[in-house]
Amino acid sequence: MRTPLACATLPGLPRPVHNPPNPWLSTQIEYLEDIPEARLEVYEEDARSVLAENDSPDIPFRWGCNPYRGCYHGCAYCYARPSHEYLGWGAGTDFERKIVVKRNAPGLLRAAFDRKSWTGERIAFSGVTDCYQPLEAAYQLTRGCLEVCAAYRNPVHVITKSALIVRDTELLARLSREADAVVILSIPFADDETGRLIEPYASKISKRFAALEQLSRAGVHTAVAVAPVIPGLNDGHIPAILTRARACGATRAFMTMVRLSKSVLPVFEQRLAEAVPLRAGAVLSAIRDVRGGAMNRSDFGERMRGEGPRWQAIEQLFAVHARRLGFTLERPEPGPSPFRVPTAQTSLFDNL
Repeated sequence: MRTPLACATLPGLPRPVHNPPNPWLSTQIEYLEDIPEARLEVYEEDARSVLAENDSPDIPFRWGCNPYRGCYHGCAYCYARPSHEYLGWGAGTDFERKIVVKRNAPGLLRAAFDRKSWTGERIAFSGVTDCYQPLEAAYQLTRGCLEVCAAYRNPVHVITKSALIVRDTELLARLSREADAVVILSIPFADDETGRLIEPYASKISKRFAALEQLSRAGVHTAVAVAPVIPGLNDGHIPAILTRARACGATRAFMTMVRLSKSVLPVFEQRLAEAVPLRAGAVLSAIRDVRGGAMNRSDFGERMRGEGPRWQAIEQLFAVHARRLGFTLERPEPGPSPFRVPTAQTSLFDNL
């Protein structure tokens, strides 16, 4: 049973988005007048596991670690929104303001590493949430999990839209040296203004670039993700994003196409209409153009990319500028894992 630990009314919030009907429930709420203020509700839980196994051929990792569920950043296009429906909540405002905190996450990860079956495979932080969303400043669950990874030298990928990650620069630099860690900053827009319209509570674009630079200078292996690409809205931003990211020290780059499932689409359409009312129709038309007339594709191999001449032009634009700037575009093949179970003796020497 999840019970709210704390609630807070946040001043200056934009009009909350409607929660699309939850397909797992037989009832839904539709407000007939003004939608009430969106209040932050924090739910602490003792989770049963913290590692989620992935078998999708579109995603380059098998194991994901998510210390939180839901995400305060409120990105209109977030593909993870429907995951909140399994909790009995909605994919709209509920996903942004009902946040579940797995307070025992670091202990669960340590227990997983201690199992004889664990072989030290790479773990990806952030899959259905941003592991550095604002609550991380207080709970430090992501930091706790990364400290466990450092102790066991387990390889990690961390992807985030939050400048809070610079708090853990020293720890991430150690992980990069000893456990082949990579930090990926997700930067789909070239300027703060556009970013704030679509990603209202994520860190400013300028702060993400600053974080990328600070991490790179500290010796952290860094990459930039132009994710998602939203045709008609940010495909023209690609050259500027790549140029600035390379100047900030990123060595790898990739992009993915926006995914708008049934529950995500109405949230995105509402935010888009409010953010760029004169362009909203053209953006939706451009998305259909690269999706073969549909707004979304769910098949493996198709859901992360588009099709047709317009998408081919976007791919070429990305590739030309990425190669000009010297980015690595291919996914690196994982080498032997440096994973090892620490002992009192090795821990003592590691601190020398």
